[in-house]
Amino acid sequence: MSASDQDTPQAAAEGLTPGQARRLRIVVASVLLVALATVLAVRLASRTSVLVVGVYGLAMILCGVVIELSRNGRTRLGTWLLAGGLLTALAADWFLLP
Repeated sequence: MSASDQDTPQAAAEGLTPGQARRLRIVVASVLLVALATVLAVRLASRTSVLVVGVYGLAMILCGVVIELSRNGRTRLGTWLLAGGLLTALAADWFLLP
């Protein structure tokens, strides 16, 4: 299937192409990586804790792993890891951090 075949209305009606899905996951993970870095900086300004660095640091590492998985074509796995990891980071922020 050539690139021009993917631009047909039928291909657009079926959803995202694999290349578009990979680029979308890379963009989403990159935006979340920047957002997590910003939140980490704000949290460290208000209180310095190794636990804060650990939770947000692991979430940022997870975003990097998702970017790499998406680059290698493992988009669905990356999506599940990103969703699960971010929910875990939010739960840890809510329940564990002082």
